[in-house]
Amino acid sequence: MRVHHRFTALAAAGAPAQRARAGWVTAALLSIPVSALALGAVPSQADDPVPPEPPSTGTDIPGTYFGPPASKSFSENNESLVGPVKLLKAGTIDRSAGTTTLPLYLGHDKNGKNVWFILTDTTDQDNADALGLNFSAKLAFAGVGDAVRDAWLQKDASLLFETGAVDFSPKRKLVPGAAPNAFPPQVARPGSVGDANYTPYVRVVDAPGSPIYNAPVVAYDVTAKELDFCTGEVDHSLVHDRVVEICPKAPSNGQGTVTLDTTQIFSFAKPATYISTEASDPLVATLDSGTFAPAIGDLPVGRDDSAFSPIERLFVTANGPTGVDNPQRQGLNSAVLGEGDPLQVIGGIPTVSNDYSPAWDLNLGFWTDEAIRKGYRARIIDEFQYLDLVAGGYITGEDGAAFGSTGIVVNCPIVARFL
Repeated sequence: MRVHHRFTALAAAGAPAQRARAGWVTAALLSIPVSALALGAVPSQADDPVPPEPPSTGTDIPGTYFGPPASKSFSENNESLVGPVKLLKAGTIDRSAGTTTLPLYLGHDKNGKNVWFILTDTTDQDNADALGLNFSAKLAFAGVGDAVRDAWLQKDASLLFETGAVDFSPKRKLVPGAAPNAFPPQVARPGSVGDANYTPYVRVVDAPGSPIYNAPVVAYDVTAKELDFCTGEVDHSLVHDRVVEICPKAPSNGQGTVTLDTTQIFSFAKPATYISTEASDPLVATLDSGTFAPAIGDLPVGRDDSAFSPIERLFVTANGPTGVDNPQRQGLNSAVLGEGDPLQVIGGIPTVSNDYSPAWDLNLGFWTDEAIRKGYRARIIDEFQYLDLVAGGYITGEDGAAFGSTGIVVNCPIVARFL
């Protein structure tokens, strides 16, 4: 499927300029609504996104007869066993709504403007444990280049950011292509745009060890009174497009809350969920209701788990099976058709692997005509299952090119896993 000429047309129509290394197809990689990921442990469920069915399914006894999942046992390191496991413990999770509610923090930039943000990940393991954040050793290697900005602790425990602003006033616009090939979309414009200096990755210079935190900005240069959306009906010209509710409540740090939509995914066949907040490409940011943050594109990609790599891989299928009731449904074409999330596969997450990073290197694959003709095309839920299909020649990069990194980076802190 050749679509590069459509990217040129979209850019001319007013979409923000993107880095040359990100092609049109390789840009459209993340979820549209958060409302359609099937969460079975095996690729066999076509229902709306819910946690996996209880173990009593298919038996003649109720769920109350079953013991707790292994992750709730008293075994040593029990979180590595069968879930569910809440990973981003700082907040609460509403599984039926597909949201997470986190503490809302208030800082300022050097121009005195309010910076409202959340905390999700850090390179400081002790503080990760203390605050209920995700620990990411890899994130320490993001500090080379422009993908990390500096901040300083103030006496009131707030942060003073050196630089970086976000404009939340644009209205997100997505116009699908003509069916049945809704992907690529005709028009895609993100609902929020960071300046050249904005990045969610923040080095707290005067904290012990100068740790890096993942601190996505959800509102900028607005007062607490303007953010009084404690019961919903949020004005997305003031806040991040994934915000469902936001309630400052008090001027001090962490006393307010913000509720955000999450995206459900698979990590090593385990259904899980994360928040996608920024992308280095405007089209990806549009599709994922995130902020276009070109600075995070300065992270080195294509190195996965090698020494000093700050990223982890995300595997997305462009042309998987379609059909809203199809238990094998997966892919970007299905997502843009409005059938649900693209059901992407990710690499390591906490309690499953030691190589977790909230910075994801997007790898996009296409089922070959031969694989489709032979009936091999199906839902993929595991990284090595995906790579096996790549090695067999059944999935390639765009237009038959070698499979690998698209050069696009997205910021997606993990929230929980359900198995």
